Amino acid sequence: MVERLANSEANNRRIAMVENAFGSGVSLQRPGRVLVGEGVLTKLCRKKPKPRQFFLFNDILVYGNIVINKKKYNKEHILELEHVQLVSLEDDGELRHGWQIISPSKSFSVYAATATEKAEWMAHINKCVTDLLKKTGRTGPGVEGAAVWVPDRVATSCMVCKRAKFTAINRRHHCRKCGVLVCGNCSRNKWLLPQISSKRVRICNNCYAALRSGVDPNEVGPGKGVTAPPPTMNREVLRPKESFSEQEPSPE
Repeated sequence: MVERLANSEANNRRIAMVENAFGSGVSLQRPGRVLVGEGVLTKLCRKKPKPRQFFLFNDILVYGNIVINKKKYNKEHILELEHVQLVSLEDDGELRHGWQIISPSKSFSVYAATATEKAEWMAHINKCVTDLLKKTGRTGPGVEGAAVWVPDRVATSCMVCKRAKFTAINRRHHCRKCGVLVCGNCSRNKWLLPQISSKRVRICNNCYAALRSGVDPNEVGPGKGVTAPPPTMNREVLRPKESFSEQEPSPE
């Protein structure tokens, strides 16, 4: 299906519609690029779950805020699929039908409306990733993924020292290496993580100590350099009504 759509007039029109809906000035047209499908997923953001529009191409994943449904979006983000990994999440209360999207620059959790929709999204994304890796001859992403941030509401105190309570003055911070919530005293250090930023970024004291000693932080444990496990939260999750919409070839 992707091969049939590549460089077709119908596919080019669909891609142009996505470009116009974002209005960011970023061109999404590339030789051989195909818009595979689109849909609304609930993204677990720092403050609360929010609906986001996702567009799956055969080489990139594009998503952004919904301004006017099916007409206008903003805050466009683009992830290169050849570096993306998916991690399925178990259902946990109101958080159902979810998975993590792991990439070098940004990682996060998303939730579909149904188990079927989750399966469709994951299957289509994995197929695109597999096809890309076959073309390059690689067997995996080859680049470390960014940490999935723990949402603010999960912890009321620092997840490293376990003592400092978060207040309007004692603010929450995220360790860019492992994603946990930490206080200012437990995240005074910075480290260069090239896949995330060209500048040094804030990391927790435990990750800093591990990196300085040459130990792989990913083998230390939660709050000490490893991506935190999916949070347990008792709160409402927005349920998008639209499922994955696959693009079908149409007569020219």
